[in-house]
Amino acid sequence: MINAYSLLVILGWLCFILSTSLLCGKFFPHEKELSRKIVHIGTGPIIPIAYWLNVSKDLALIVACIITAALIINYRLRLIKSIENVDRKSFGTIAYGISIASLIFLFWSNTPSAATAGVLVMAFGDGLAGLLGRNIDSSQWIILGQKKSLIGTLSMYLVTALILSSISHVTGINFEIIDILIISSLATILEQISPLGIDNITVPIGVGLSWQWLLLN
Repeated sequence: MINAYSLLVILGWLCFILSTSLLCGKFFPHEKELSRKIVHIGTGPIIPIAYWLNVSKDLALIVACIITAALIINYRLRLIKSIENVDRKSFGTIAYGISIASLIFLFWSNTPSAATAGVLVMAFGDGLAGLLGRNIDSSQWIILGQKKSLIGTLSMYLVTALILSSISHVTGINFEIIDILIISSLATILEQISPLGIDNITVPIGVGLSWQWLLLN
């Protein structure tokens, strides 16, 4: 019963995020990146919400795999165009689904804080970096065919540090500041060198593994 209720809450949240993205695409058709980022940022809290609702690892993994399959189908058929409406070649949405499933598989049972850290850094750190970097003028450069900016990079680093510090405090883990800065630096570097949207895999998995390693050593 708990799992049925929890699943309903999660699906309701996903429907809310998707509806918001679709409405944004309708009323702001020229803001293509905004619709995608609403999904990108809004989907992030799924893992901490699911864990808080005591969703089992098996059910969480099944739902994550179903979502990933749906994202792959949408990527091919463009059934919901706002999710893939982007002016560059990117597998980011598919990578997002894969990363959530991977985080659940790797960390759900033993170190859920690592899964939470990974997904929230991906959602808010990378998501806000993309939005701010595109809308605020600053120095820019190209890495592996991807345009990066000073504002976007700083946003990624600072938001990541804030998220990790908050998780550390809330969970009572209390990492040292230097540990937080090291993981934040790693996440920012991975975001810089991961083309075609695969930072949606490299960043959360890198953050999750780093978090777990620091926690166990």
